[in-house]
Amino acid sequence: MWQTFLIWFEGLPNAVVYLALGGGAAVENVFPPIPADTFVVLGGFLSAVGDLRLRWVFAATWVGNVASAMVMYRLGHRYGRPSLEGTWGRRFLNTHQLRRMERFYERWGTPAILLTRFLPGLRSAVPVSAGVAGRPFWGVALPIAVASAIWYGALAWAGAFAGHNLDFVLGTIHRVNAWLLGPALLVAGAVVVWWWRTRHHDHHE
Repeated sequence: MWQTFLIWFEGLPNAVVYLALGGGAAVENVFPPIPADTFVVLGGFLSAVGDLRLRWVFAATWVGNVASAMVMYRLGHRYGRPSLEGTWGRRFLNTHQLRRMERFYERWGTPAILLTRFLPGLRSAVPVSAGVAGRPFWGVALPIAVASAIWYGALAWAGAFAGHNLDFVLGTIHRVNAWLLGPALLVAGAVVVWWWRTRHHDHHE
């Protein structure tokens, strides 16, 4: 299966392949079940066995992922708060919880965004929540760009290093993400506990 797909994919013009890899890496921020990691590793692999350039594989996937993350940030920044101030929105986050979330991002925004971008599942939720919390553009863009550069740079290199053993590298990436799922679930659990404990907070600030 992989061989047939790779032969077809590699036969496309290089510009189309770069765009496809960048688009694939971008989708994760909109639809998390489609992981960007696979597209980055695949691009790195094609750079080793074909005529793609690793630096352009990295650039395409990095720019695609960061750009789509910032689009989701802008949507959260522009439409998130008005939506949450409506009747249905307040059932999800009330005014007190929004203030608490804003204070969290003011204090821990940069390290929180940086670290959670390595965690599967959570990485796609971070830009939207940062936008809802009113974080400034560069305060979100910089940690996302740095984290994505580190992670996708490593994945692209791993794909190139794979040589002809793509299945092994993809399996290793899946195992790494499975290990990272543990911390992601802990963070998600902590968020759920925080939401429950602050949901009926009656203090006015």
